[in-house]
Amino acid sequence: MPRTIALSTCLLGALSLLGPAWAEQSQFIEEVLILGEAEESKDVPGAAHLLDVADLERFAHTDIQRIVRQVPGVYVQVEDGYGLRPNIGIRGVATERSSRITLLEDNVPIAPAPYSAPSAYYFPTIGRISAIEVLTGPSAITQGPYTIGGALNMLSTPIPGRALGSFRLESGQDNTWRLHAHFGTRNEAGFGFLLETHRWQSSGYQGIDRGGDSGLDVTDHTLKLGYAPNNSDHAIELKYQDALQDSQQSYLGLTDVDFQSHPLRRYGVSALDQIRTDHQQIILRYQWSPGISLKTSFAYYQNRHERDWFKTEGLDPDGSESAESFQRSSWSTVLDAVNKGNSVAHLGPGDLHSILAGTFDTPPGSIQLRSNAREYLSRGVQGSLRKSFSVGAAKHRLSVGIRLHEDEEDRLQRNSTYSQQSGQLVLDDVGQLGNAGNRVQTARALALYLFNEIELGQWQLTPGVRYEDIEKRRTRWEIRPGRSSHPSSRLEDNLRDQRRNRTRVWLPGLGVVFDPSDHLSLFAGVHKGFTAPTNAPGVKEEQAWNYELGARLETARARAEAVWFLSDYDNLLGVCTASSGTDCMIGDAFNGDAALVTGLELQAGAKLFRLGAWRFPVEISYTYLNGEFETDIADTDFFGDVRARDPIPYLSEHQAYLMIGAEQARAALYLSASYVGDACTRAACGTFERIDDTLVLDFAGSYFVGERLSLFARLENLTRELEIVGRQPYGARPNKDRTATIGLRIEI
Repeated sequence: MPRTIALSTCLLGALSLLGPAWAEQSQFIEEVLILGEAEESKDVPGAAHLLDVADLERFAHTDIQRIVRQVPGVYVQVEDGYGLRPNIGIRGVATERSSRITLLEDNVPIAPAPYSAPSAYYFPTIGRISAIEVLTGPSAITQGPYTIGGALNMLSTPIPGRALGSFRLESGQDNTWRLHAHFGTRNEAGFGFLLETHRWQSSGYQGIDRGGDSGLDVTDHTLKLGYAPNNSDHAIELKYQDALQDSQQSYLGLTDVDFQSHPLRRYGVSALDQIRTDHQQIILRYQWSPGISLKTSFAYYQNRHERDWFKTEGLDPDGSESAESFQRSSWSTVLDAVNKGNSVAHLGPGDLHSILAGTFDTPPGSIQLRSNAREYLSRGVQGSLRKSFSVGAAKHRLSVGIRLHEDEEDRLQRNSTYSQQSGQLVLDDVGQLGNAGNRVQTARALALYLFNEIELGQWQLTPGVRYEDIEKRRTRWEIRPGRSSHPSSRLEDNLRDQRRNRTRVWLPGLGVVFDPSDHLSLFAGVHKGFTAPTNAPGVKEEQAWNYELGARLETARARAEAVWFLSDYDNLLGVCTASSGTDCMIGDAFNGDAALVTGLELQAGAKLFRLGAWRFPVEISYTYLNGEFETDIADTDFFGDVRARDPIPYLSEHQAYLMIGAEQARAALYLSASYVGDACTRAACGTFERIDDTLVLDFAGSYFVGERLSLFARLENLTRELEIVGRQPYGARPNKDRTATIGLRIEI
């Protein structure tokens, strides 16, 4: 309630400034800051993709994973089916929590702690996003720190140049409903605002043995205020965004036998699993454009994120409650034992399965649930300057950028123990605060880049370089009986250990574009990619030399692009997290040594033909991806026992997307097909270490009742494909079930 009052007060203040006179002008500050408009991406030295408002409106998906699969080279590991904490990779980088790609909202880092703890336990509410950019190749060095795969930039709704807004309301299966509304305007004096709200609720598509929801409740508000006087070189904009999420999500999946009989089941032992998050973002942006040849932009940004994922962690068959016992009997171990017909301690696979299902009574303290409470802070200042000039026959567009950034992750977590009695979880010991983790990780970074687009006749050269100077620290405290574990009471006398590392790296790149005609572009590029290491000692940063060669064709009715790429890793980095589902020490990192990823990306789009008032667009994309380890690696808790030419986990060799539409002035129909090939989940790729190939069909249609009112319907997973699409963190996971949605939209 206090936040709603604050937003309303700000809105009233903005209205008092605006007065009654509205003016239709361009938006305040260009927020598509990487590629520019779609037509400008023709000469980008590398693969670049922009999904604009029209692209996103076709299906109005709320799941980022369904959206990005239409972009070649991008792939996902499905976990919850809603895309709340997606696992996205680009060109072979690890997918886990999207931690190996640069995530941006309005061109500022959006991960809770992108350097010290890059796993994206927060992700923007996609239902409010107006455009998405994906950038790879040499141009990606302007967006760091993760430059091997590339950058994913999501654009929030801009302040409009005139009174404009919309109201969307939809309802669907599983008690799902969503409301998205925004309104904004600008007056003649140059003041403008945008007010936006997004609500999304569902009881979930999975059924828990003990009963209860497996869905979500998301509330997201955004306020923007801007000032851009007419005929002025200056513009300023303030953005405040607040998001609350409460979702009944679990790390626990299913055994293969249970998946085959009931893929939408959730075990009763996960009935208490729930994550709550609270996220706030502030961006203050200033832009000065004294002429068409010079443009500068500066931004201060701050992201605060707090989350507590209360979830079942493991089993102690004897109830001894020792940390070693729970680690030896994590749910990953238990599910693997049931799959293979093995025992854990004195319990056979049948007993273990009964514990999962909730039909087996256990001794006190035998089931561990963890309050994974963490607080994150990420903030920084960044600036860029773009200058256009000519030297002889060569036209230059020189871009210079700087970012000063700091972030931290503060873990103060608690393990509680339960027993299972008569089908219910009973609390035995709440546990001491900090017994599951009492540590702070911090990072400070300086990033610089220099990028020059040199146009010389039909040729364009784009040399560039990025510099990253990163310092990381970790401090851990012991937990002692009778001592407070609150952060304010963390004293030197209960200090457990400290570690730090510092990384300095230069990342050069060069792109070449040749335009033999107005419609055809040929391009090639090479750049050094980088992934920042953890604070673990003895672990090298992940580096790879990346090469690509491609062609791009654009006409009035069609466009096509083909890109071959290769990423040659000096060292593939593995980082142990709870979401990786591996039985290793959280926070440890492992050198994967040399690896090679090669691939082919194809994309085409066209307006096939017209039939009366109807037009028929088509979009198609295809990705071939082959990733292999190049050396043998001794058995590790993360990679396992790796042999040269073993596949890199979770890389499907083939992936394709097809969309066919039928459009006219008042109606539109769309059908999409998304295919993802099978893949290994571990390098050895043994039994129970594969995911299935899937073909998912989605359908959407809309009809304009009047000038401002439209009705729409969507049917996801038309053929109800429920294959195993993931095995992390613990156990087999399905697609989201077939889901029907209807709704309306009113343009204001």
